[in-house]
Amino acid sequence: MNKKYLGGIVTAAVVGLAGTFGAGTAQAADFPCSTAKLIVPWKAGGGTAVIFNIFENIINNEVKADPKIQVVTIGGQGGNKGAKEAKDSKPDGCTLFAIHQSAIVSYLNGRVDFTWDAFDMVAQVTKTPEILGASGQAPWNDFAEFKKFGIEHPGEALTGATFGSTSQFMWLLLEDLTGMKFKYVPFDGTRERMTALLSNTVQLGTINVASGRKYIESGELKAYAIADDERSKHLPDLPTLKELGVDMNYALVRGVVAPKGTPPALIDHWSEVFKKAAENMKLKEQLEAKGTVVKWVGPKGYAEWFKKEYDDHERVAIKIGMYKK
Repeated sequence: MNKKYLGGIVTAAVVGLAGTFGAGTAQAADFPCSTAKLIVPWKAGGGTAVIFNIFENIINNEVKADPKIQVVTIGGQGGNKGAKEAKDSKPDGCTLFAIHQSAIVSYLNGRVDFTWDAFDMVAQVTKTPEILGASGQAPWNDFAEFKKFGIEHPGEALTGATFGSTSQFMWLLLEDLTGMKFKYVPFDGTRERMTALLSNTVQLGTINVASGRKYIESGELKAYAIADDERSKHLPDLPTLKELGVDMNYALVRGVVAPKGTPPALIDHWSEVFKKAAENMKLKEQLEAKGTVVKWVGPKGYAEWFKKEYDDHERVAIKIGMYKK
């Protein structure tokens, strides 16, 4: 066969295939909405809502995504009310869900019958290290005094937490590593727990730079340690747990997922949108000021991270007697 003729056939075939894939992708990326709903399963004003409100602004006004996104807060049941609504939503790319490790903890303690893999991964976006916080009226001046009390007076230190969520799991993990024991007082979300800490209704509770920095600096709250590899540049005098002899890291790693069965082209669209937002300097500056690190990871890597995180949480949950499956 004539080489020139053969080359023409090959070229035509390649162009045809490219046109087919391009048309298919464009068609699959059509959205039946002008604005997609991003469900945040905690009340407005909490750390997760604040972070995704910033993403919403950057995505709509800087990235100029089409469709736009709108954060919708659905509080209740320790994040599970919003999770259930997101899971049961139509997989058409018009519903997204803000997720972190509470999806794992709620499943392990039997509060819901689904976990992270009930969704399709879109992107991991941020990491916020947890701080061991306390009321400004708490009697312990530093971690050593606090630890001594927790061991010698088990179950006496009132600790605010959303039962079955990460805000309790961190303290359970600390108990396991140190021998301390706490008395848990239930609160539905970050705002309620912060109010209780500020009023000395409870003595202990997890906080982070975003929610607690101004109160720590004013003395209204105390902070004993940050559960991260390095000290926060915003609170440089606050030691890490590892510096204090406790080999423990704990951070809320936030990301975005979609209802199971969302078409891959729509997943790719949103993943790219959040990547562009994560690269935006205005977003980085705003979140860094709140002690939150911006870290974008795509769908495949995010699924791998979640699988490992689940395995690590399950192992600890079994060890501390929290596992209800």
